[in-house]
Amino acid sequence: MFNRLFAILCLCVPLEALAQGKTTDFILDNGMQVVVIEDHRAPVVVHMVWYKVGSADEPSGKSGIAHFLEHLMFKKTKNLQAGELADTVAANGGSHNAFTSLDYTGYYQRVAADRLELMMQMESDRMTGLQLSPDDIAVERNVVIEERNQRTESAPGALFKEHLNAALFLNHPYGVPIVGWMHELEELNYDDAMAFYKQHYAPNNAILVVAGDVTPDDVKTLAERYYGVLPANRAITPRARRQEPPHRAARRVIFHDERVAQPFFTRTYLAPERNSGNQRGAAALVYLAQILGGSSATSVLGRTLQYDTKQAIYTSAQYRPMALDPSTFSLVAVPASDVSLQQIEDALEATIANFMADGIDIELFERIKSQFRASEIYAMDNVSGIAQRYGAALTQGLTVADVQAWPQILQEITPEEVMTLAGQLFDEKASVTGWLMGPKEQAQ
Repeated sequence: MFNRLFAILCLCVPLEALAQGKTTDFILDNGMQVVVIEDHRAPVVVHMVWYKVGSADEPSGKSGIAHFLEHLMFKKTKNLQAGELADTVAANGGSHNAFTSLDYTGYYQRVAADRLELMMQMESDRMTGLQLSPDDIAVERNVVIEERNQRTESAPGALFKEHLNAALFLNHPYGVPIVGWMHELEELNYDDAMAFYKQHYAPNNAILVVAGDVTPDDVKTLAERYYGVLPANRAITPRARRQEPPHRAARRVIFHDERVAQPFFTRTYLAPERNSGNQRGAAALVYLAQILGGSSATSVLGRTLQYDTKQAIYTSAQYRPMALDPSTFSLVAVPASDVSLQQIEDALEATIANFMADGIDIELFERIKSQFRASEIYAMDNVSGIAQRYGAALTQGLTVADVQAWPQILQEITPEEVMTLAGQLFDEKASVTGWLMGPKEQAQ
């Protein structure tokens, strides 16, 4: 009942005002940014530390080192024994995890609000106090290798995706898998881990996000006590990555694997990312993905290929707006049993061509806009999700103001903007087409 009333009241309030809520941010003297999101409905706090370094920042030949270091961060530190942080969180009834992405590495704990100081004490200790041993390296390297074996080597779809990314990005490190290439993973060592740690883990390369039953003053006091005393790393410079050259030729990946039971088709395009102060293009592509491949019953691809012609059993369009550098927009179609990959590719291309000629169904557009508004309102009820939004955005070049403006920007997008971006997006030269199939299947 409360959630429904909350949503109804929010319908009359500008989304940008709602997104701002009780959010405060400040910078410690050593350069660490802190974001505080107040939510006093439950005596719980989410404590997150985000580092502005991901797999796309790895040295050449050291793929997987960012994710490898994420695992090693749970080893011994100056004041903690290996595994002590995880054990302490569990003993206090909380939860924790860590994650590595292309653009960031993050660590979080969700605990009772009165345990926030303890979390800061432990997390700040491993920011600069990690103490690794050769045994740590050998054990955790085997863990990461086994993770790759389970999630990638044993999954033809994952291997296929790796090849697609490598073919799409001609020069940018987004073409390298986050987990790393196996032959490079096997060679990672102590010196690699410590060099990466000392280069990137420092307060002036990190963002602290605290959300929940807290006040900005209390968080600032604790942050200054535990993080503010850590020295900044003056050697840290703005990230400079290899960028993509002009794409002058479409690429194609045909992947055969005997484990594939269901073939499918995909085409992925380079796409613009969300940029600070200039988010409307990304917002238009969010709409385009939903219009083309959202609901199978109402989207352009679903309605045409699944329901009208019955050539596909599944379709989708996927766009990843959050990225520091150029992102991707993908179209997917799984053909029906009597339809070849060539036929489904031709049918999808024809469907997109018709969409570009006919334009957007305004009724569908307005329905999607309402769904976006509702989802943004309900998202404000998830304090962990809000904290995640800020951390991911700030490590990928956006600002607090950008995060707060995004929901309202989504409501301001017009069908004309979506079609303009679609016309710019569908450049086959900036794409890779993929066919995933079993060993005996033919394209025709």
